[in-house]
Amino acid sequence: MAFDLTLLTGSGFWNPFFWLISIVVALILIYIIYAFGEKGYKRGTQQVKPFISGNPEPSKAGVHVRAGNLYWGYMDALKVYYAGLVPIHSGILTDYLLWLFSVAAILFVLVVLL
Repeated sequence: MAFDLTLLTGSGFWNPFFWLISIVVALILIYIIYAFGEKGYKRGTQQVKPFISGNPEPSKAGVHVRAGNLYWGYMDALKVYYAGLVPIHSGILTDYLLWLFSVAAILFVLVVLL
């Protein structure tokens, strides 16, 4: 055969023609599914608003959940751990880099020695 596109590898073969056929078949299936979709959808109408059981949508500030409320159980369960961690939390990036490199150096020494 003068025009063979099949690439033989150690674990199988790869042919771009089969991939092209697969992509075309997938696009045809996507179009068929799209064609059976809802035809009555209109942008810019009441249909684009979220449905909350018929209730009006509250303002974004009214439904905002603060992280302290969201993680309350997690923070309460680990309050002993955080009590020791909060005093060393400075908020300065160079302090965190110092901690990172210190721990990395200790781990490197442990890996080299063991």
